[in-house]
Amino acid sequence: MFQHKLEKLLNDAKNNADLRKQLIKTKNSSEPMKEFCDICQSFGHEIYLGELFAYGQDMNDSKLRATNGGGSFAIEGWDDALENIYDELEKAER
Repeated sequence: MFQHKLEKLLNDAKNNADLRKQLIKTKNSSEPMKEFCDICQSFGHEIYLGELFAYGQDMNDSKLRATNGGGSFAIEGWDDALENIYDELEKAER
């Protein structure tokens, strides 16, 4: 399950400053999701672009289904999955 892969990555990144810094650096990339996944793979984490994209989509879809009567439009201001991951990585930097 992707959530388990993500938890393992975040745990490793909290303990590995090089991994953490490289992942955070992708935030300013022209293709942040792709570069994020490339770095994950170079450190032995099997996290792929399609999975990361689907994870974010699933998170937002779940929020829409949780809306009374079912929402039909994404709500502005909802975080995306990669931004949440960056937040966790940046917390570990402090």
